Amino acid sequence: MLGKSIRELTSQLAQDGKVMKVTIRPYRKQPPLMMTEVNAIAEVGLEGDHYASKGGKRQVTLISQEHINAVASFMGKEGIDPLLLRRNIVTSGINLLALKNRRFQIGQAILEYTGECHPCSRMEENLGRGGYNAMRGHGGITCRVIQSGRITRGDSIKVLD
Repeated sequence: MLGKSIRELTSQLAQDGKVMKVTIRPYRKQPPLMMTEVNAIAEVGLEGDHYASKGGKRQVTLISQEHINAVASFMGKEGIDPLLLRRNIVTSGINLLALKNRRFQIGQAILEYTGECHPCSRMEENLGRGGYNAMRGHGGITCRVIQSGRITRGDSIKVLD
């Protein structure tokens, strides 16, 4: 019996993900605001977020709680406040890199993977010495909003065929 192709392997996920936290940053260089829900606007981003702009590839950023835990471990800390990482949505239960080249639904909105979200120099400020390197490979992903809709804490993240 032959093994599965890479296409078959990358199309299978163990489970749907879940939204743990939702934030927006109304102003550049300001701390994020924790929200219970946000409105995602097609081809723009999250309502009220300073990154919301027509046609951009970084309309929404996601990071997994599992990667936040890894970064905390690399920093020798018990935990890290997700607000320090400046991402819009904290997820759990799904490897975000498995969403590469895919569209997925969160709540009523449909998003599309556009790339990895690499750390910036603010990570050194926010996390302390070594914060930038701790975040490398663990910064999450960037997305574009394909279909408008509400995203609420607790929503499932489902890959679309």
